[in-house]
Amino acid sequence: MDVSFLGGPRPQRGVGVVAPFDFALDRELWRWMPDEISLHLTRTPYVPVEVSLDLARLVSEHETLGDAVRTLNAIAPEVVAYACTSGSFVGGVAGERAMCEAMTRAGAVPSVTTSGALLDALNELGVRRLALVTPYTVSVTLALEEYLAEAGITVTGRAFMGLTRHIWKVPYRDVVDMARRAVRAPADALFISCTNLPTYDVIPQLEAELRMPVISANQVTMWAALRHLGTRAVGPYQALLDESARRSPVLPEEEQQEGWT
Repeated sequence: MDVSFLGGPRPQRGVGVVAPFDFALDRELWRWMPDEISLHLTRTPYVPVEVSLDLARLVSEHETLGDAVRTLNAIAPEVVAYACTSGSFVGGVAGERAMCEAMTRAGAVPSVTTSGALLDALNELGVRRLALVTPYTVSVTLALEEYLAEAGITVTGRAFMGLTRHIWKVPYRDVVDMARRAVRAPADALFISCTNLPTYDVIPQLEAELRMPVISANQVTMWAALRHLGTRAVGPYQALLDESARRSPVLPEEEQQEGWT
């Protein structure tokens, strides 16, 4: 059979992704990718520690990150992303910058982290007051708030689940319920933390209901990585990806749409 008419495969540009050993949402990351972009994922070594600040520190050590990035060098990605929120905020703003520098030294390409991408996204959207949803324990949630405060962001409300494992199994309905609890005080946007928490399909629905930008860990990570390639993430109508979708701050509670009940 002559298949020369197919003309492919199409040239691909690569995004390298370093994820913690328990990351389970590869498919969610792919959903933000344009057709010409390939993701190349690698994971940090397993450690027998539940989700906690201790785990965040272990999966973000510079030696661990350097080894992970070097496993990607042979396939020559154009940018490397560290896809872990807690691992990239646990050392504060300076710690996040040092992580990017360590990854860039190991891979000789630009590097981004989830928490650094979060600050870039908040700046892009002009957000100073933030509602926060996390699946974490109180100690990890407070560490995220400290990171945001260091960057000049005020957390006006929060909802968290206290989970230490199996975060990827949380259903969308629970994410939506937490979001509603988090935005009872005025905020400029809502952030849903943790790259292991599913969010892709709820973002546009929550934006329509809450009348504010909604951003998530995986979304900002892929958005930031793709900006380094001069291209855009794809996805349903949402504020971070489409300027026309950017909304005014949240309406009073009695005026909010019901939705997702």
